[in-house]
Amino acid sequence: MENINGQQISEAIRKWAQAILDSDDGRELAIVGLIRRGDALAGRLVQELAAAGRTARYGAIDITLYRDDLCSLSHKPALHSSYLPFSTDGMRLILVDDVLHTGRTVRAALNCIFDYGRPAVVELHCLVDRGGRELPIQPHYAAFTPDAPVESVHVHLTETEGEDAILINEHNA
Repeated sequence: MENINGQQISEAIRKWAQAILDSDDGRELAIVGLIRRGDALAGRLVQELAAAGRTARYGAIDITLYRDDLCSLSHKPALHSSYLPFSTDGMRLILVDDVLHTGRTVRAALNCIFDYGRPAVVELHCLVDRGGRELPIQPHYAAFTPDAPVESVHVHLTETEGEDAILINEHNA
């Protein structure tokens, strides 16, 4: 899979929003992103949905304190404030992350989400699914999926790095 440019990301987000609309069940909708890039993607999805006439609540969560490796880290991770100013009870909640890899971040995010209520359904959506799961977690939607294993995926977004791009480093054979 080759690197992905900003235009491709914008088109993917439009298709992503359409996929959410296509599976809409009329339930109250929340788009909740994982802080540091998932929250920016969640914000873009909320805007795309609003442009199509569908209201969705926006939230952003920091999963740092829910990590399963927090005690073994050699550095102190930066803490960010979560923004989830509503109860998630009974909602269709779409959890958004930039890259899905092992599934451990998603596990932490699920623990965090349930501290805010009990959604009717939680769907996992990501920009890139790079495979390599260590936990039995699969996305409901992935905008990009490499055809073969990759060494690393770096997502750059305008909100965090000043440009939209996905840089993919394939395994060296």
